[in-house]
Amino acid sequence: MVAVVYVAAMFMSVLDTTIVTVALPAIARDFDVSAASVGAVSIAYLLALTVFIPVSGWLGDRIGGKRALLGAIGLFTLGSALCGCAGSLPMLVALSALQGVGGAVMLPVGLAMLFRAYPPAERVRLSGTLALVTAIGPALGPLLGGVFTSYATWRLVFFVNVPIGLAALVWGALRLDAHMQPRPGRLDLAGLVLSAVGLGALMTGVAEGASLGWGSPLVLTAVLAGVLMLVALVFVELRVAHPLIDMRMFRNRLFTVATALYGLASVAYIGALYLVAVFLQEGLGVSALVSGLTSIGSAVGVVLGGQLVSRVLYARVGPRRLTAAGLVLIALSLALMARITAADQLWWARLDLFVLGLGVAAVFIPSQAISMATISRADTGRASPVFNAGKQLGSAVGVALLSTVVGSLIGSRPGAAASADLFPYHVAFLTAAAVALAAVAVALVIRDADAAATMSRPMRPTPVARPRLLRR
Repeated sequence: MVAVVYVAAMFMSVLDTTIVTVALPAIARDFDVSAASVGAVSIAYLLALTVFIPVSGWLGDRIGGKRALLGAIGLFTLGSALCGCAGSLPMLVALSALQGVGGAVMLPVGLAMLFRAYPPAERVRLSGTLALVTAIGPALGPLLGGVFTSYATWRLVFFVNVPIGLAALVWGALRLDAHMQPRPGRLDLAGLVLSAVGLGALMTGVAEGASLGWGSPLVLTAVLAGVLMLVALVFVELRVAHPLIDMRMFRNRLFTVATALYGLASVAYIGALYLVAVFLQEGLGVSALVSGLTSIGSAVGVVLGGQLVSRVLYARVGPRRLTAAGLVLIALSLALMARITAADQLWWARLDLFVLGLGVAAVFIPSQAISMATISRADTGRASPVFNAGKQLGSAVGVALLSTVVGSLIGSRPGAAASADLFPYHVAFLTAAAVALAAVAVALVIRDADAAATMSRPMRPTPVARPRLLRR
């Protein structure tokens, strides 16, 4: 029951990361604003998501997982519906932030509930399902966004969440069991303020760096303030009895490595999905619909790779070698994307993205499975927001990094028209490949013995013989 609700919530959240991006030019035209100003819609969602993730663990423990999860899904669904009805850009930005608050709470709380319900031996297959959603949502976003904006209205990119959210709410209200932590502890206000300001400032700087330039005073001030606040957060949280973000979690070797791997893989994967959409439409001149159909190749790779990893490879190979091999596949596929030079090579691009999906499945599934393998049930609620924050930060850094590479190199080669120069995109693909290769060193730190509980096959329940009635 928890898995059904969580998968629906997760699909809405990850779909939102890419579907709105495609609709931004149409939104700018509809509201008669500049293309640069409409980017505030995505930034507002990202900021709200980042700021409220740390408090999600305490909230879930305080009011119960069921209430927190369903309340967050309701808020996200309401925010999506209101975004679809927005009549101006400032209203859309504010409602997008409301949507982000719901998204920030529902994923960490739902993940904590899942890992409390499933023992380690069953988490690999569970993580295979979650990895499918994580990959299919961002890959499906450009396709749906292209269809909606080309043949209907941009408002559908928000309304598409409403039926999914309502179904998850009804199902969860009827079928989920309530669970309360016995001693949730007091809210750490100092940690809340420092994390909200620090993460918010850092994400603002990262999000604006690509468009304003990394030398911009606003970007430099935001990044510096964010880093200083986060450093102060570490010192404060290590001295608090009930920290909002328990930094002691990072003493857990397996959890730290899994969080780092998931974040680094998100830099390469989510950044690459964004880059592919821009490369195909701006560089090769194909339509948004064709671009979305091409991106589906990565989702197909994740679907097939997820089955192979969760059912065959994980228990035999182990997370250490599996994640390292997956990162090599990601790097190889992105390096091959740098060889695409014309629209008549789209089938090669689809094949490259299929290989990318295979590599993503080999990294995401083991990382998620081992993340909580050595975390106690009582600490799961505090560990889950940290793990999710790593993914969100990695996704934002990936988009910002590759956008910066492309933006700084466009027009850099003499005699090359900006619209026809593919060199900046090729360098960006190689940059993403380099990030994946660098992450191999992190994967090799994993000790399979630490994750042994996740590598055993789950035992099937033994049928119990019904007692025969005695007759006189």
